[in-house]
Parts: sequence; structure tokens; C-alpha cells
Amino acid sequence: MNNPLNKRRSFLANGAAALIGAGLVSRAGAAGLPEAPVQASASTAPPLMPPNGRPYNPVVTLNGWSLPWRMKDGVKEFHLVAEPVVREIAPGMYAKMWGYNGQSPGPTIEVVEGDRVRIFVTNKLPEHTSVHWHGQLLPSGMDGVSGVSQPAIQPGKTFVYEFVAKHAGTFMYHPHADEMTQMAMGMMGFWVTHPKDPRQHAVDRDFVFLLSAYDIEPGSMVPKVNTMTDFNIWTFNSRVFPAIDPLVVRQGDRVRIRAGNLTMTNHPIHIHGHRFEVTGTDGGWVPPTARWPEVTTDVAVGQMRAIEFIADNPGDWAFHCHKSHHTMNAMGHNVPTLIGVDHKGVAEKINKLVPGYMVMGDKGGSMGGMEMEIPENTLPMMTGTGPYGDIEMGGMFTLMKVRPDQKKGDYTDPGWYKAPKGTTAYEWTGELPPPVSAPNAPPPAGVQPVEVTRDKKGHDHH
Repeated sequence: MNNPLNKRRSFLANGAAALIGAGLVSRAGAAGLPEAPVQASASTAPPLMPPNGRPYNPVVTLNGWSLPWRMKDGVKEFHLVAEPVVREIAPGMYAKMWGYNGQSPGPTIEVVEGDRVRIFVTNKLPEHTSVHWHGQLLPSGMDGVSGVSQPAIQPGKTFVYEFVAKHAGTFMYHPHADEMTQMAMGMMGFWVTHPKDPRQHAVDRDFVFLLSAYDIEPGSMVPKVNTMTDFNIWTFNSRVFPAIDPLVVRQGDRVRIRAGNLTMTNHPIHIHGHRFEVTGTDGGWVPPTARWPEVTTDVAVGQMRAIEFIADNPGDWAFHCHKSHHTMNAMGHNVPTLIGVDHKGVAEKINKLVPGYMVMGDKGGSMGGMEMEIPENTLPMMTGTGPYGDIEMGGMFTLMKVRPDQKKGDYTDPGWYKAPKGTTAYEWTGELPPPVSAPNAPPPAGVQPVEVTRDKKGHDHH
């Protein structure tokens, strides 16, 4: 396999080449910019404890990180760099995308209600861009819609956005310039505004991630940007199972999970073993009197949802989108259903022409256990192995691991759950009762039974 790092260097170099002569930020101007940290790892970073400013309870970005800032004259200053990136969607598969500060999605931005924030945005893309602060209440000129509220940020230029984070909640950021292309290439990020009082809406563990989808043909690395509906890579924070990190919590913790949807369809997000309440949207916090228990909540396009629950049930619990084709990877859309079709003889003949041809689904067989050659840099349809065999999931799927002995603030994977004796489903090896047929029931009142007679030629008459 080609070295993905070499691919990354080549891709970034090609993107940077487009900037020559574009009017790069001057040295004097660059000296006044805050640092633009870069993250190359696709692992979940530990929460970023605030080194200055007002205190808050930080979030954990699933397979991501939070962007550091500097304080200058009482203003929190961040530096986002829009640039080509290479994202590891899963071990062995990389995608050439666009993102921020080395990753797609970009880093999570965390501030406190009432903070004045100043965000420098440098464009290292081969085309113009902008940043829209989805859900923020701010001056019109800071809204980030190119051509409406500001000129587009041209390649090599740096723009400054400055506003007050007026209300606590769960938000996103993404371009509003050549939006379909840039979002299809992965340009998006999470934003959390914490309450002024850290005790308000406090939880023990607070996870965030974005729902995103891509159309990447087998063997290729660049998403197709003109796809409207037929996506084949469904992700949490641009990762697919089993490469999505688990949500590790301690039994008894109050847990919040925040998800934002920047795909082109809705996602019914479902959790096993627990029930939750929707406590927040991108419009703010839901009053306690307006909440009700759920185990699935639908996150529509452009929406944010925050759910909360007490993790009181130890185990390894599935957490996933409930659209079944969103929990698998690069599957074709035109594969026929062959359940009940015996084509053994046909398969033998095809094998003489196409060695390695596999019968798919003639007896309802699982695709997860199939092994076939796939192009380089391509994901298997379903994968992942658990303590009892193949998990046969992909895409928007991960596990929440609840443990009684997990230490406070410890997010390390505790391994597989060891169920107490007598609490695991098992095979029945005793005798089965004889089958029972339903008794003949009289017809409902007012319905006359139909008598069928046959003539000498065998024709039925009613």
C-alpha cells in the first residue's frame, strides 16, 4: 500500500500551489495572529481544561479535539485555517478532504456565555470560502454568508470575525460559500457555548460529534461533491465503525451526548439499555417541563440535539443511527436480493470465467462474514469483532461502555464487558414442544361462509 503520509504531503502541496500569487498574509500581519494549532491524529483527545478565562466543564469531541485560544485584552482569540486535509476514516482508508487545522471536522470551539470572541480565519484552499456560525445570535456582518453579509475570503487571505457569545447552547460552524462543494468535502466543526455558572446544566460526561456523509467510490480518496442522495460513507465525526471510539462512562454518571447533522438526510439516533430526554437544540435548552423519555431521537438536516440520561445499566451498549443502511460502509445500491434463489450451478459456471466469484444472499447469508478482494483504500461493507463473534456493523455505529469501576474523568477503553453469570442469552438444547395449529374459528358475525363446489370438469363455482 502507498504511504498515506506521502499522499497527504502531495495533496497539501497541490492545494498550497494554488495560493502562489494570491496575496498571502504579510509577515507583520501574521505576527499579530494567534497560533493555529494543528491536529493530525484521529483519536479522541482528552477534554481541554480552560487555562484562563471563566471556568467551564469541557466537552469531549468523539474522534476529535478542542481548539486552544489566547486571551488578549479580555477577548478570546482563536485561529482557524481552512485547508486541504487527509482524514483517516478508518485504519487502512484515508480520504482527501477539506477541513480546518489539519482535520475534518475541524476542532471544537468552546467558549462561555458572555465571552467576546475573535476568530481569525485563514484560507489555504484553492478557492474562496467563508464561515457561518450556525445558531449564533450576532451582528449581520459577522454571519458569514459570502455575497450577503461579507465578501468571500479569497485564497491566501485572512478575515476576522468578532462577536459576543450571547447564549449557552450547542452550535456548529461551516462555510456559506460554494457550500455544496465545501461541505461535501468535509468543511464543518462543532461549537459549544457553556453557561456562565458551571453548575448550570452540569453533567459528568459531555460528548459531542457531527453526523456527516460522503460519496467515495471504492479505490478512490476524494469525495464526489455533486452527489445528492446516494452516499456510501456514513460517519460520526468523519469516522466509521469500528474506528469510532466508544463512549466510556462510569456507572451512575449523568451523561450528555450532543450531535449535529450536516448530511442531506435525517438520522434517528438510538441508544440501547437506557432511555434519555432531549435537553437541548441549536435554539437553546429545553425546559424540564417540556421533556419526555425516548430511546430514539430524530436529528433532521441542519439540526443539533443534546440528550441526557443516567448511565445506570452496566454493559456494552450499541449507539447508532437506526437507518439500517447507515450502519454499513461502501455498499453498492444495485445488488439484487437473491434469498431463496438456488444458483449453485450458475456460480460454478461463473467461477470458471471469474475466479473468486461469491454467491451473495441466496440463503439470506450474512455479508459481514464474507471475504472478498476490494480495491486499495476501500472499506469492507460491515466489520468489527466482539467477544462473541462478528458485530457486522459499520458507518454510524459505536458502543457506550458503562462500568462501575471507571474512574472519574477516565475515558480509556475498559475492554469488553464481562456479564455476570446468568445474565447472557444462551442456546436452548432441550426438547422443543410440538407445533400447535390454530383451531378452526367461526366466521365473524354477519359474514356468510363461502361454499365451493366443483362441476364434472373440475371447475370451481362459488
